[in-house]
Amino acid sequence: MAIKLPENVTIIEVGPRDGLQNEKGFVPTEVKGQFIHALRDSGIREMELTSFVSPKWVPQMADAAEIVSACYDAPGRSIVLAPNKKGIERLEETNCRAVAVFVGVSNTFNKKNINKTTAESMEELRPLIADLKEKGYFVRACISTAWHCPYEGKIPEADTLRLCADFAEAGVDELSVADTIGMAVPTEAHSLFAQLKAIIPGILLTAHFHDTRKLALANILASMQAGIDRFDTSAGGLGGCPFAPGATGNVATEDVVYMLERMGIKTGIALDRLMDAVEIVRPHVSRPIESTYFNMHASAGA
Repeated sequence: MAIKLPENVTIIEVGPRDGLQNEKGFVPTEVKGQFIHALRDSGIREMELTSFVSPKWVPQMADAAEIVSACYDAPGRSIVLAPNKKGIERLEETNCRAVAVFVGVSNTFNKKNINKTTAESMEELRPLIADLKEKGYFVRACISTAWHCPYEGKIPEADTLRLCADFAEAGVDELSVADTIGMAVPTEAHSLFAQLKAIIPGILLTAHFHDTRKLALANILASMQAGIDRFDTSAGGLGGCPFAPGATGNVATEDVVYMLERMGIKTGIALDRLMDAVEIVRPHVSRPIESTYFNMHASAGA
């Protein structure tokens, strides 16, 4: 019996934002810009560029306005995270037309992240989302701790489904559903996405897996079997969350692209150019690049 899989998959590159936000040493703005342009040269057409967040809490994003100014004007969709009213006001001063907001399903995670419960966050975001949609913005909602939380443990599936439905009702264009600490297994990934496809069929659904326990590729396969054809990935496997102890990087873009292309699923991304992008940022990050494809590629060229 043939496995039902998509013919094409869209990769949303999150390296410049989610991949770098946890770096303690400041990555120079010029390097970030070179990284972004090289990623685009590889064929990536959707990307999270940066975040309008407090530099006190996320110092790496202190140059967000400069990044948007230098890197926004390109084909495809460039997304900026703006998690609250102040961030959205800063966003509206730029030419950016795609915004990401986020809420954790876990109340504890949400409180540690943005000092609000999940319900309080949604109450604040609903009118902001409505205003953004009225002004013609593309709105992406990032759902953190969709399966497991570092503080509360396993998240009831019904809670994640409810929050996703609330965002859909609020009018967002896309849901990025995140395995923030990399604890989901393929059966959990398939179950959640199959139900989301059934209850909110008219919205873009994107899977976001961290590779903490080396299950991200398996979860991507399970998600594709549930009908998902959009995935957040990070070049070089960069990433982690300042508010999620133990979380490692996002699944590496190059590992995902290699697997998909070998399976005959088109991504439109050139692996050799993707490796060039990783080489740009590699000297400026604190931990080694962990992606399998990158390290095999580097060894072969040595």
